[in-house]
Amino acid sequence: MIKIIWTLVLSSFLFLFTQPAFPKEVSQKSLDNLATKVSKKFSRTYCNTSNFGISEQGSMEFAIGETVKEFSKNKLIQLVNLEDINAKIVSNIERECQIFDFPVEELS
Repeated sequence: MIKIIWTLVLSSFLFLFTQPAFPKEVSQKSLDNLATKVSKKFSRTYCNTSNFGISEQGSMEFAIGETVKEFSKNKLIQLVNLEDINAKIVSNIERECQIFDFPVEELS
């Protein structure tokens, strides 16, 4: 009998004094800033490796690896729109590297 009363008292404390968990609100501005950072990092890495004479495929793999390594621990990376990042990458590469035949389909 004492165990039942003790269990009821403890469970009532657990349910009465718990704090509600609210989802973290993420602003669109922070997602856009993250997409810009990712695209700049990728395009900078791709341009540098292609300027060193590494092949197009090698530059692509190296840039993807470095970008993933840098941003994999960021919790917001899963919320960013990939098509937005791809568009920004292509525009950055065209502007900075003057490479106009960039293989966009390999970014997926």
